[in-house]
Amino acid sequence: MENSFDVVVIGSGPGGEGAAMQAAKGGKSVAVIEGYSRIGGGCTHWGTIPSKALRFSIYTVMEAMNNPILKELGVNVSPTLMQLRASANSIIAKQESMRQAFYQRNGVPVLHGHARFIDTNTLELDGETRVRGESIVIATGARPYRPDAIDFRHPRIFDSDTILGMTEKPHSITIYGAGVIGCEYASMFRNLGIKVNLINTRSKLLEFLDDEIIDALAYHMRDSGILIRHNETFQKIEARADGVVLSLESGKQVKTDALLWANGRTGNTDRLGLEAVGLQADSRGCLQVNEFFQTNVPSIYAVGDVIGFPSLASAAYMQGRAAAQHLCGCTQHCLSLADIPNGIYTSPEISSIGKSERQLTEEKIPYEVGHSQFKSLARAQITGRAIGMLKILFHRETLAVLGVHCFGPNASEIIHIGQAIMKQPAPHNTLEYFINTTFNYPTMAEAYRVAALNGYNRLF
Repeated sequence: MENSFDVVVIGSGPGGEGAAMQAAKGGKSVAVIEGYSRIGGGCTHWGTIPSKALRFSIYTVMEAMNNPILKELGVNVSPTLMQLRASANSIIAKQESMRQAFYQRNGVPVLHGHARFIDTNTLELDGETRVRGESIVIATGARPYRPDAIDFRHPRIFDSDTILGMTEKPHSITIYGAGVIGCEYASMFRNLGIKVNLINTRSKLLEFLDDEIIDALAYHMRDSGILIRHNETFQKIEARADGVVLSLESGKQVKTDALLWANGRTGNTDRLGLEAVGLQADSRGCLQVNEFFQTNVPSIYAVGDVIGFPSLASAAYMQGRAAAQHLCGCTQHCLSLADIPNGIYTSPEISSIGKSERQLTEEKIPYEVGHSQFKSLARAQITGRAIGMLKILFHRETLAVLGVHCFGPNASEIIHIGQAIMKQPAPHNTLEYFINTTFNYPTMAEAYRVAALNGYNRLF
C-alpha cells in the first residue's frame, strides 16, 4: 500500500511539528511519521518537558525547606523521586493531547512506524506501508552518545534519556560531561542534597557563554557543594553492586552511588537507510544542510537536533518552519534565525543572546558594558531571589545593543526583552530604549534600566 503527500515529515518533535504545521498552513498535503508510540518526540517524553518539570518540583521543595516561617513551624519535607516526578506525567499528557489536536485540526495524519528511504521520494514503514512525498523533512532528533565500553544496562549507570527513570535517590552521583545537560542535572541533584561530582572534559564550563557568566556559574556551583573537575577524560567505568567507579586518564578514581553519562549526543539517522538516497551522516549521526535546511538531495530537508548545533527545542521548531516555507516556494530567508537565545536551566538560570565580550574583543568592535546586580533590585529583595545579574553589551558609538547576558532566577524569561530591542531596525535598537522607558516597579525587568544607566555612565 502506498500513500502520496506533498510533504512527509519524519519525527513529531519540535522540528517535525514546526515543519508539518507550516507546510499545512501553506496548502500542502502533509503526513507525519513517528517511530515512538506517542507523539511529541524526545522533547516531550524524556527530555525538555519532564526534566524541566522535575526541576520546578525540586526548586519548589527547596524553597519550602529554606523558608524560615515553615522551619519555625517545624515543617520538614523529604519527597521521593517518584513524588517529585508525579507532576511531569500530567504535563506530558497535556502536551501530547494539545499536539494531537494540532495535527487533527490541520488535517495532518500521524503514521506510526520506523521510516526507511526506498528512493528520494519514497519511505517504507516497518517493511510494509510505503509513503511518498514530493518533499521529505527529516526531524528524527538525537539520542545520548553511548560508548560501547560502558554497560548502560547496569542499574547504577544512566544517560539523559534514562536518568528520569531513577527510582531511588542516591547519596552521591558522578556526572561525566559538563555541557548543558550535565550542568542542569548537577544543579538539580545538588538541590536535592545529593553529593555531586561534575567531570568536565574541557577547561571551562559551557565555553560558548560569556566568560563572566561562566565564572558566576562555576562559583555558585562550587558554593553549593558541587565538586567540579576540569580537563579530565575517562579511562574506564566499573559498575559494582555498591556503586560506580570512574577511572580517569589523569589517574584519579571517583566512586559514587550512581553515574550519569552526559557526554555528547548522536543523531537518529542510523535506521533511515540514507545510503538509498546518497546521503551520509557524520561520525555523530548528524546531517549537513544548507541555509534553507536542504541536504545534498534538494527534495530532502533536515531540521532540529539531527543537524547538530544549537540543539534547542525552540531553534528546531523555527528550523522546521523555515524548511517548510522554502519547500512551499519562499526562496528568501523568510524567518529570522540569527541570534537564537539560549536558556540553560541550572540553578540559577542562564540565558543570553547576541555577542559575548570575548567575541566582540576578537572582532575589535568598540563596546561597553552595563551591569545590574539583582541584589540591588527591590523585586529580587522582596522575593528573596537576589543572586544574579543582567549584563548589556552595546556599541560605544552607536549605542546599538550587541548582546544581553543574564544569570539568575527567570533569566530565560527576562532575556526576551533584550531580544526584542536587538531585533529592531536602527536607530531603535539602542541602549536609549532602556534608559527612556518606564518599567513597572518593583519588577525584575527594571534590571534593564539599571544596567543601561550603568553602561551609559561609563561613556563619560
